[in-house]
Amino acid sequence: MLLGVQSKREVQRSRHRVITAMRTQAREQGRYLGGRPPYGYQLVDAGPHPNAAHARWGRRLQRLEPDPATAAHVRRMFAQRLSGHSLASIARALNDDAVACPSTVDPGRNHHRTNDRWTLRTASAILANPRYTGRQVWNRQRTDIDTADGNRDAHGTVRWNNTKDWVISKQQAHTALVTEQEFIATQAIRSRRSAHDGTTRSYLLTGLLRCGSCGRRMDAHWVNQRPGYRCRHGHTSTQHPANQRRKILYLREDHVIARLAGHPSIARDTHSPHMLATFLREEKIHIVCDQTHCTPITARFVQVDPARS
Repeated sequence: MLLGVQSKREVQRSRHRVITAMRTQAREQGRYLGGRPPYGYQLVDAGPHPNAAHARWGRRLQRLEPDPATAAHVRRMFAQRLSGHSLASIARALNDDAVACPSTVDPGRNHHRTNDRWTLRTASAILANPRYTGRQVWNRQRTDIDTADGNRDAHGTVRWNNTKDWVISKQQAHTALVTEQEFIATQAIRSRRSAHDGTTRSYLLTGLLRCGSCGRRMDAHWVNQRPGYRCRHGHTSTQHPANQRRKILYLREDHVIARLAGHPSIARDTHSPHMLATFLREEKIHIVCDQTHCTPITARFVQVDPARS
């Protein structure tokens, strides 16, 4: 037991030293530390590795340079956003012009994505990436592996870190596609807007509801002065309407809460909607809904339509 504790302590110390060194390299040197290059950039050789041992092993540094085939599309997206275009109109214009999306341009590094068109999330992620200002950024994402069920081979879940945890280089490390002033102005446009009456709308069950028909996560939707949720079964404003589509599923938040009130899998001490939402998140329970029923299901058993885009 003592040897095990000492080994674990040394692993933690090594991890701390490595992370500290990577933070310093990214902040002070602007070094590229791996990962997928952002859309609009490509990796080029940056010379031999500064560490003599690594250099003898043949390792070399890499840096980001604008990709001639995609850099212009990134500049176009920022220009359209600054001119007042919505994210949906930007993505729809790229789809109409048959511009290849990131997963199509680089399928080898995006094997986890199967989309062949631009989406709102893709356009939003590009417009929020500070790397396009020429500064190197590290620690934007992390991979969490949940082994609570005893499965040591469980795949990790990629999650975004808080912006305060990002490591940004002090100086520009590669060629910028937009200026810092343009990037800051774009983020101001993307900031959360309040309603017409000045209040901020809130949704208690955001991310917890799944469509019973297609398995997709339902979107929060404000309608008739009350919170609600909807599923458009894969159709978004970035696509043109199809001739035949399934009817959109609309549910009011208060109706969903009323359906869950007497369910046997819900704790009896959840007397308020806020307590109910907290209980569902803590227990990792999703709600599968249709027009008439709402069924709580543990998150790992939620089935997703394999044909979803």
